[in-house]
Amino acid sequence: MSHLPEAIHELVEELRKLPGVGPKTAQRLAFHLVVSGKDAMNRLISSLVEARDKIGYCSVCGNLTDQDPCGICQDSRRDPSVICVVAYPKDVLAIERAGAFRGLYHVLHGYIEPLKGIGPEELRVQELLKRTSSGEIKEIILATNPDVDGETTALYLAKALKPLGVKVTRLARGLPFGADLDYADEVTISKSLEARRELD
Repeated sequence: MSHLPEAIHELVEELRKLPGVGPKTAQRLAFHLVVSGKDAMNRLISSLVEARDKIGYCSVCGNLTDQDPCGICQDSRRDPSVICVVAYPKDVLAIERAGAFRGLYHVLHGYIEPLKGIGPEELRVQELLKRTSSGEIKEIILATNPDVDGETTALYLAKALKPLGVKVTRLARGLPFGADLDYADEVTISKSLEARRELD
């Protein structure tokens, strides 16, 4: 891409770092942004700066938020005795879209992946155990993806939570093995929540 102006080349390279954006898509996005004009680019820049400066993590659940604690943790209409454990903030959004869950969340920020050197210490596992040991939690729903990493993480958590005397359930197999919560439709997520099972 040496024939491109250096500023566009750098923009393409930065866009390529986004998930799911390959070289051609990055180039199309860069050209679109440049030809959209300064006003459009300034709005995008303003949105990025605002997200950078205002978005952080909830100190209770670990979800993305612009207030602390987040709106879900502060909602008195939600059931504080049930916590749904997910890997990423995007999974909270997927479950909320289904509209079938009225408890609270706990975001791990990843999965246990020994081959990549990611163990429980790198995730928000200790925070989950601390929340659960308060005695106010009756059920933990493990809503990790039904793939190898999700299963590994769920089994580890079930074993770690068992001594705390809390009911630990897993989403039902309405979600096929290898699926990603982010791509599941609302009905599938709702049915998986309804048919969750207890882990031994």
